[in-house]
Amino acid sequence: MDHAISGLGVAMERTFILLKPDAIKKGVVGEVISRLEKANLSIVGMKMLQLTEEMCREHYAHHVNKPFFQGLVKFMCSSAVICMVLEGDGAVEKVRELAGPTDPKKAPKGTIRGDFGTDVQVNIIHASDSKDTAEVELRRFFRDDEIFHRIGSFTKK
Repeated sequence: MDHAISGLGVAMERTFILLKPDAIKKGVVGEVISRLEKANLSIVGMKMLQLTEEMCREHYAHHVNKPFFQGLVKFMCSSAVICMVLEGDGAVEKVRELAGPTDPKKAPKGTIRGDFGTDVQVNIIHASDSKDTAEVELRRFFRDDEIFHRIGSFTKK
């Protein structure tokens, strides 16, 4: 699955984000989506789901042996999450800038985490940290037929 799309001579990049349970509980999903769209990012895939412990173990495999892992799983499975595929020029870096640093206490006001986050786990949004990570995460949460193209108008892949 190639998530760097080209059309009309412009290379479009895709990235993955996950709006965490606190985004839903705080009622800031619309505000977060609005910020992403205002940054010229198009939503080309979106779904709400309940994460399982197995899904968390796969998604957060790099944290499995860390002391905070069980708390992270409990939090991430505490309510539904929203998974999204965003497309746009420099999408990965653009989303990372909009999200701000992982620790909301270090995130500037005006960033998603700086405005809405509580701590390093309860921080509203997960965003892919590279193109390679985005590829893996997109495949983990979306089938090819759940992602659309935005070139002129939305069409199935």
